[in-house]
Amino acid sequence: MVHRDPLVSSWSKDTAKIRPLPSELQEVAKRELGEDPQRIPEDLQALKRWIEQQPHLRARTDDQFLIQFLRGCKYSLERAKEKLDLYFALKSKYPDMFGPTDIDEPRFREIYNIGCYTILPTPLNETGPRIVAFQYHYDPNKFHLEDIYYPTSAMMELTLLNDPYACVHGIVYVFDFGKITARHLLQHTPSVCKKVVTFFEKTLPLRIRGVYCFNVPSVAVQIIKFIISLCSEKIQRKMHIFGHDIEELTQFVPLKYLPKDFGGENGVCSELTREYVKGLELYRDYFKDNAQYGTDEHLRIGKMFDLEGLYGVGGSFRKIIVD
Repeated sequence: MVHRDPLVSSWSKDTAKIRPLPSELQEVAKRELGEDPQRIPEDLQALKRWIEQQPHLRARTDDQFLIQFLRGCKYSLERAKEKLDLYFALKSKYPDMFGPTDIDEPRFREIYNIGCYTILPTPLNETGPRIVAFQYHYDPNKFHLEDIYYPTSAMMELTLLNDPYACVHGIVYVFDFGKITARHLLQHTPSVCKKVVTFFEKTLPLRIRGVYCFNVPSVAVQIIKFIISLCSEKIQRKMHIFGHDIEELTQFVPLKYLPKDFGGENGVCSELTREYVKGLELYRDYFKDNAQYGTDEHLRIGKMFDLEGLYGVGGSFRKIIVD
């Protein structure tokens, strides 16, 4: 089923149903991503043909959805195939973490309304990467870190469909550890950490431009360093750990681009959470359609994906936290 984006009022051309980029972003896409607007229909068709040939894969073939996998992989068809395949494999393997299909579901709404992840309205330096802020203000006695990614995965899918700044420039993630507790930390098992890294780095076709952790207590440093070790060297170079001096963070993300919750000017997280749900509601049917997509590893030609063993780590961080 091909789903027409409810927010699209114009299309770039009949043969490629994608939202046109603003001219300044189109130049960046050409220069940094290798995008050739004349080749887009051909590139999309090549990806669709590959999808049709995969017996294990039931993937969306919407142009607006697929174009981001090409952009996010700088038009390497092989990398786009790999990322797309893993994207749907992850949703099928862990639906309670990455596969929401009903935005009206009570569990979805309750976790979403906590507002741990917030997409900020003004991109970095006005026209650069989108900024996403995270706060540890959920109740760890009621929710697990895995629960938080249930609505977050829907928010990020909406981002790759609709946000030209994120789609071309990428995303900057800012994690505030100011409210983290020992119970929160204990939820960062190696298994959960590798699921989160797989989601953000290996499946989302959105370039990671920076990851900044601030207000980090000493007990959390080793856990963050472990998470960093799971990432590629390229991403490791973009990850930074700061203490409680916000001036260290503002050397990378100026104060005006941080939310008011962090002392900045870029919106109030609780208000932005209430506003963003309106966009999700426009995609109510889109997310219901997502129930039909995924992978069946028994039908995969060749070796099945081993998502559990992707990083080859296990155990917990209980000793580090208790000590």
